[in-house]
Amino acid sequence: MDDDLKAFSTQGSLPADATLTGFFAEAVDRHGDDRALEYVDSSGTPRGYTYAQVFELVRRIADALARSGIERGERVAIISGNRPEWALADYGCLAAGAVVVPIYPTLTAPQVAYVLRDSGARLVMAENDEQAEKAVRANEELDTPVEVVRFETRPPGGSCPLGMDRLAGGMDGLAELGRVVEPDGSEAPPHGPGGQDAPVSLGAFMAEATDEDASDPEAFRAKLLTVAPDDVATIIYTSGTTGDPKGVVLSHHNIASNVHASAEAIRLGPEDTTLSFLPLSHVFQRMVDYLCFWRGCRIAYPRVVPDTLMEDMRILRPTMVAAVPRIYERIHAQVTSARGLKGRLVGRAVKIADRVAERRLAGKEPSALLRREYGLYDRIVFSKVKAAVGGRVRFFVSGGGPLAPELNRFFYSIGLTILEGYGLTETSPVTNVNSDEHFRIGSVGRPVAGTEIRIADDGEIEIRGPQVMQGYFNRPEATAAVIDEDGWFATGDIGRIDSDGFLHITDRKKDLIVTAGGKNVAPQPVENRIKLHPLVEQAVMIGDRRPYCIVLIVPDFAALGAWAADNGIDRHGSDLSKDPAVVAHIETAVAAACDGLASFETPQRVALLPGDLTIDNGYLTPTMKVKRNVVAARMSRVINNTYAG
Repeated sequence: MDDDLKAFSTQGSLPADATLTGFFAEAVDRHGDDRALEYVDSSGTPRGYTYAQVFELVRRIADALARSGIERGERVAIISGNRPEWALADYGCLAAGAVVVPIYPTLTAPQVAYVLRDSGARLVMAENDEQAEKAVRANEELDTPVEVVRFETRPPGGSCPLGMDRLAGGMDGLAELGRVVEPDGSEAPPHGPGGQDAPVSLGAFMAEATDEDASDPEAFRAKLLTVAPDDVATIIYTSGTTGDPKGVVLSHHNIASNVHASAEAIRLGPEDTTLSFLPLSHVFQRMVDYLCFWRGCRIAYPRVVPDTLMEDMRILRPTMVAAVPRIYERIHAQVTSARGLKGRLVGRAVKIADRVAERRLAGKEPSALLRREYGLYDRIVFSKVKAAVGGRVRFFVSGGGPLAPELNRFFYSIGLTILEGYGLTETSPVTNVNSDEHFRIGSVGRPVAGTEIRIADDGEIEIRGPQVMQGYFNRPEATAAVIDEDGWFATGDIGRIDSDGFLHITDRKKDLIVTAGGKNVAPQPVENRIKLHPLVEQAVMIGDRRPYCIVLIVPDFAALGAWAADNGIDRHGSDLSKDPAVVAHIETAVAAACDGLASFETPQRVALLPGDLTIDNGYLTPTMKVKRNVVAARMSRVINNTYAG
């Protein structure tokens, strides 16, 4: 647009000496008796640990790491889902001066072996026997085998700490943490069935650090402050959609400066509870948790069983939730998929809410009549949505992918604000975020404090600031390819800066579709429009070097089944994707979603897929991004048939 800016920066005074361990010590000093970490046990009861108890557990883990020979700068991997032990292990490693290498629990054994080999990790902390086995198998390929410590033994997965709850009342339960009872009531050895070379339980690992090994609490606190800002805190392997993962090296200063800058935009305090359920292996949730711990919040971990997430939100009652767009899409679909009389009621409520939002976003007050009608629908419709997410949510934060503006506006209209942000693993991660003071739907906000942004001639977003990574681990050429001599990092994303300094993301540079006619199409905004339909689960645009675009769609088969039954279609499950009436209905929905787009941006044909695109079947990265090259290669027959008509 004519009034767009080429560059924008936000000034701010960020502490040059900040470290994650320093933030940890500050939080413990200020909030010692407050609850820090909370989880839901198998009975649905919330339990947890105070900041003071976390300090003691972290001290024990750091002592155990030192006893096992882990020295400053050496790498320790964590492969686990979100749970209190993840945070305890993370802080324990940082306190010991070690470098944390997070690994997605969804990775296969060969992928785990690659990360362990490339990073040179010496020890692995694994969630359970399933994850520990991946590290044990990797040892067969590694020149130097890693020691393996497991958080739990049985059952795999679980609802959170098995045994860790014994420590809620004090430190005397350490030995009990290593105790595993077999189904027949006999006691298993702490090292498991493989003997001394097999994984050891976290409790046994901690208990092996004797009193002689233990540091004095005051001495340990002083040790926390000896970590230097330039010390490496973590190496995070980017999942990537092509090629082997690269290790992103982030220092304490990189992440701590980002925590500090983000805290200025996202105001949190001891009265807040956050839900930690995005993978801690990804930098987004991890940075959010660092921020929340430093500000004295309660960090709550829902159970790992997907079906209990909404139940756990009602139990844990968060005030802030960080999530990816897919979570908001699913909530929206649940609200708008109602049929019959209820569907008409919800439809009217949404229209009234949108009219109110339109006026408020324009800086105007709605009329008294409109306010009264909105109040009625808030009581009978929107209050139920708010109650479903715990009843206390002040705001959501969205990252990890573009959020459809229509979706953001929907949540704003019903009284649930989403603060959309932007960043990458290479930027620790936050570069931009909306805030209460500076909020614009359709943008990812202004830069956080101390961050400079500019738009290159080809539209690529470039970032400079204290959060920009040290580089890719042992890959100087790859580092030089993305960070220039003046410190500007090339993000690989296309965007623009509006006249008020808000950044708008168009798409990934490498995802842009160039049709045979030379038209450039950004697929994600179009896909996001289509995914707002309650019958659509996933959408992938195709069209590079083709005469026009098409879209591959995975339906929401549960919602589609209900629609089919209402319309007299006697098919079920994936078989619905073959029904002509179903295909015609989805084609109509796609056309409606794309109303107003240029003809070259609008998919001209639709193909329904019979199953989800998932991490397990290789179509998604661990961060839920579509591997477009894999879709294009493996779906080539479907794509060619769709073009053939």
